[in-house]
Amino acid sequence: MVLENIDDAVLLQIADGVAWITLNRPERLNAFAGTMRDELDQALCEAGQADAVGVVVITGAGRAFSAGADLVVTSDLAARRDEEAFGGLVQAGMRVVRRIRSLAQPVIAAINGPAAGAGASLALACDVRIASEAASIGFGFNQIGLHPDWGATYFLPRVVGIGRASELILSGRTVPAAEAERIGLVDRVVPEDSFHGEVRAYARALAAKPPLALTAAKRTLARSLVSDLEEGLLAESAAQMTCFRSADAREGIAAFVEKRTPEFTGE
Repeated sequence: MVLENIDDAVLLQIADGVAWITLNRPERLNAFAGTMRDELDQALCEAGQADAVGVVVITGAGRAFSAGADLVVTSDLAARRDEEAFGGLVQAGMRVVRRIRSLAQPVIAAINGPAAGAGASLALACDVRIASEAASIGFGFNQIGLHPDWGATYFLPRVVGIGRASELILSGRTVPAAEAERIGLVDRVVPEDSFHGEVRAYARALAAKPPLALTAAKRTLARSLVSDLEEGLLAESAAQMTCFRSADAREGIAAFVEKRTPEFTGE
């Protein structure tokens, strides 16, 4: 199977210090097909390398965040038993997750609607998840005989605990936004009619913070998932000293004392 480019399937726009990455196949609920996974990886790479970007937001066009893999494509691969092509798609998803975790900037999943399968896993790989009241999340891989990927079995137990993670993955049920917030699967739920405005305001506020401190916190939090307390304390100490040496720390402390808004430069 030859993977085709889908024109404008992933959009990248940079404004006010925020890189907005939009999955743009609304007629297919932003399901991944063709080279869309690689296009998402490239958009993340470009956003991460842009000097003006302090925060990255991933969202979906239309009424869905992402339905995951396009099952029309998956069905064709299964019928032909094309393990090579299917494995290539799995590897591409892995690259996206690695890219998100390696970016210096925080990555926000703006879950505007249903997030299913790989779409749910994509949201889970992000640093922060903000959901619309219209959103839902489901890890229904086993409903079509497949196994979770895109890091779901790594991140989900760490976000909601092993018991809830097991229940969600084994049952494959869809979780509405309110329950997702209650169990910690998403960090915040906002009304559907104000969703985009509230995400924009949150992202801009985050982008205005000192980049070095944000990056250090993202790195230390990620490391904490595989570290013991002593390693965590040492990582915190090293990050704290790096921040203390920065011009942004001097500016932030001075601005607090002088009761003014700080102007961070990333230095």
